Amino acid sequence: MAATKDEKVENGSSQSPDPSVLETAGPAINEKSLLRKIDLHLLPAVGILYLLSFLDRSNVGNARIEGLLDDLHMTGDHYLNGLTLYFVGYVLFEIPCNIILKKTSPKIWLPSLTIVWGIVSTLMGIVNNEAGFLAARFFLGVAEAGLFPGVTYYFSMWYKRKERQYRVALFFSAASLAGAFGGALAYGIGRLKGTVWANGWRWIFILEGIATVVVAATAFLFVYNYPGTSKFLTEDERKFVHQRLAADSDATHEEKFSWAAVRSALGDPKCWLYGLTFHTMSLPLYTLSLFLPTIIKNLGYQAATAQLLTVPPYAFAFGTTIAVAVVSERLAKRAVFIAGSSVFAAIGYALLLGNTDPVARPGVSYTAVFFAAGGIYPATALVLSWPTINVSGQTKRAIATAMQISIGNLGAVIGTQLYRTNDGPRFVLGHSFALGYLVANAVVVTVLGVVLKRENRRRELIAEEIKDVGGVSDWEGDVDPRWRFEY
Repeated sequence: MAATKDEKVENGSSQSPDPSVLETAGPAINEKSLLRKIDLHLLPAVGILYLLSFLDRSNVGNARIEGLLDDLHMTGDHYLNGLTLYFVGYVLFEIPCNIILKKTSPKIWLPSLTIVWGIVSTLMGIVNNEAGFLAARFFLGVAEAGLFPGVTYYFSMWYKRKERQYRVALFFSAASLAGAFGGALAYGIGRLKGTVWANGWRWIFILEGIATVVVAATAFLFVYNYPGTSKFLTEDERKFVHQRLAADSDATHEEKFSWAAVRSALGDPKCWLYGLTFHTMSLPLYTLSLFLPTIIKNLGYQAATAQLLTVPPYAFAFGTTIAVAVVSERLAKRAVFIAGSSVFAAIGYALLLGNTDPVARPGVSYTAVFFAAGGIYPATALVLSWPTINVSGQTKRAIATAMQISIGNLGAVIGTQLYRTNDGPRFVLGHSFALGYLVANAVVVTVLGVVLKRENRRRELIAEEIKDVGGVSDWEGDVDPRWRFEY
């Protein structure tokens, strides 16, 4: 028995609490049924918000091939500055947004953010010059900054450690769905060309932005706070959730915001490594989502056809994201699946770079895009769930998730400048950077996995692992030697 326990500690998995402990809240409550109930109330709500978020940030790529540059009298390279400014705003406001979330509530904060960025997105459809476009992109980044890190923290207050990765992956899969829907919607909306305006790109922003505002206005009704106050749970179910979380994490602690916890996150090398894992993914992620319509159009297709051809790779990415997350969760392995997905995506970029005549052989490059999307999205989903699993201490976890995305999106800032107008159809610079970053991701993830494994072994010599974190009065967070990391 001792060997079995050591094996579980070594591979980073966490044992489920004794079912008898959970039954004390009410023996009539079925845990699986309750978990499905929580999923149905949480995942569709925040998933829709993230789908809208990713759609509103990436539809600029669809708008570009529908006449945006001509109407705003911008060069292709000046357009890239607008993409960069989005991520500048995003990076600057990640951590402040999660501090606000910790001081307010998800029910108020998340829908409010969505309304603001929906308004900004709508207004982008009526800008008349480059300055207006640049300003709108910056403020769109500011408004969207709080959603993803806020939701990953939100999940950590509802789900046990072993349950979070799959939920984050489901949530993030909305990004690939946004890519698929974005291409199909842009194809249809682009047909409004000639209605009010000569080109159809304005309608992409206006209609999709208005849809975001409408959905966000109703989100106040279907986004819930934390288990202790959510009305869709009965009193017995609240007790049950409290006990299952107490037996697994710090989610049941009454922890107030503290600047000491902020400093703890900023001073933890592992939090910076989590940031670096996303940094090496964000460049390929956002260059693909922002430039895929342009890449496909440069293979020799018309704009309308290029919009439709973006749909299948994103649909494939949705499938690989869910599949990899499920297998990773069941095997309790993180690093190997992230690195493997990155290598899979790297094959795609190697094919793109190796195709010396994409116009003559568009099928090769189009196939390569499936490899790229099919690896980037599952790797990103697993990377983004990692700190929600491993960082203990509510405020520290909120800051760590925001740090990860802030550091990560600096990669996106770089990526927005790589696909220059005159670089098509091969885009050697952009594809080379994406390939290099994917290889770097595999290396960083491996290093982090080794660091976590060694730290677990060191802690085994100091103290026995504790599962019932919620019942410990002197809990110090993940610095406590009784805490074990998953890798």
